Amino acid sequence: MSKYSRKLQKLYDTAPKVPTAVLVSLISQGQTDQEVDEYLDELAFLTETMGAKAVYRFTQKMEKPDIRTFVGSGKLEEIQAYIEHFETDMVIFDDDLSPSQMRNLENELKVKIYDRSMLILDIFLQRAQTAQAKTQVELARFQYLLPRLTRMWTHLERQRGGTATRGGAGEKEIETDRRDIRNKITLLKNKLRQIEKQGRTQRKGRSGIVRVALVGYTNVGKSTLMNLITKSKILAENKLFATVDSTVRKVVLDRVPFLLSDTVGFIRKLPTHLIESFKSTLDEIREADLLVHVVDISHPNFEDHIQVVEQTLREIDAGDKPVLLVFNKIDLVETMPSEDAMMSMTEIELEEADYKDFDGLSTAYEKKYGVKPVFMAASSGTKVEEFRKALTQEVKKQHLKIYPHYLEPETYNWEKDTE
Repeated sequence: MSKYSRKLQKLYDTAPKVPTAVLVSLISQGQTDQEVDEYLDELAFLTETMGAKAVYRFTQKMEKPDIRTFVGSGKLEEIQAYIEHFETDMVIFDDDLSPSQMRNLENELKVKIYDRSMLILDIFLQRAQTAQAKTQVELARFQYLLPRLTRMWTHLERQRGGTATRGGAGEKEIETDRRDIRNKITLLKNKLRQIEKQGRTQRKGRSGIVRVALVGYTNVGKSTLMNLITKSKILAENKLFATVDSTVRKVVLDRVPFLLSDTVGFIRKLPTHLIESFKSTLDEIREADLLVHVVDISHPNFEDHIQVVEQTLREIDAGDKPVLLVFNKIDLVETMPSEDAMMSMTEIELEEADYKDFDGLSTAYEKKYGVKPVFMAASSGTKVEEFRKALTQEVKKQHLKIYPHYLEPETYNWEKDTE
């Protein structure tokens, strides 16, 4: 081996190893293969966001999960054989596991087990920056972890800074951990109450100005849109939950000021504890005068994403807000071809093509929301002026509710271009 090859090998040997994971999902009755693939793709994306690599996928058709190990005994043996042969670091399930299922799986597979909620909570813990977000995520994580403690559980080691001698083993160790977690939950709740009190005071100071909140499924481009409108430098990555902390910026369009907030993205099966702990942050949505619902129209499942966001908004009592729907990433999709072009295409080409009928979508959603949706691409700035104009009109409608005599009809031209 040459000197150069030995140097490369040394660098390879000392490079940090990326943890590997296998993904597990149950296929329920009525689910199509395409839906299963999309859900597992999302789970793989979550795994990558956490910092691990999904190396294999296991699926099983079952009417309901096995009460003991979630999957059947035969499938469990397959998973066990795979992780032993390839020395896999963890197994990630696309659903939530009960405490007993978590314990049984850890005992059988001898590796770290994640369910969907724990995976999302760990991602939030990595991404949280502000004291409020960190406190909220830690609280949700400890509340979820408390009934799931086992002797094999290693998540708490990061909180303790490693394994310490704490008197006793087995059940005594578990009880010690449980007592530690209960104490932490109490402290975090007290800390969060103080932070929420400060937050309420800050929000009261914003009365008298229109408040607009960006909402949408995770990774649809909300932060990119926020940067475009406010000329800020908020982190915008092609990762799920790039934004966990709520960010508020003051914007002025056509002489009318308003506050624009970028909020955490929603996702299907968002952990209940996380929603409960993030109630104070979600107040930015609940107390907003206008919601800008951003949709990634290039995603094949974008209509399901719209439904997930609308359902989550209803769960946090924000389902009755005025909405401006924004279909983002139009530069990544093809619109419906002309009739002449369609006539020259084969039936297979028409079936396989993922064309979007912008006119049809515009008509359908305008009827639903009462406001014509906007089609744009925030990353490239395509049709950004159309978005600014639509946003300005909707903000002015809300501004006139607060200050009905601020803008006189004879001095305001609704058709004027936005600044």
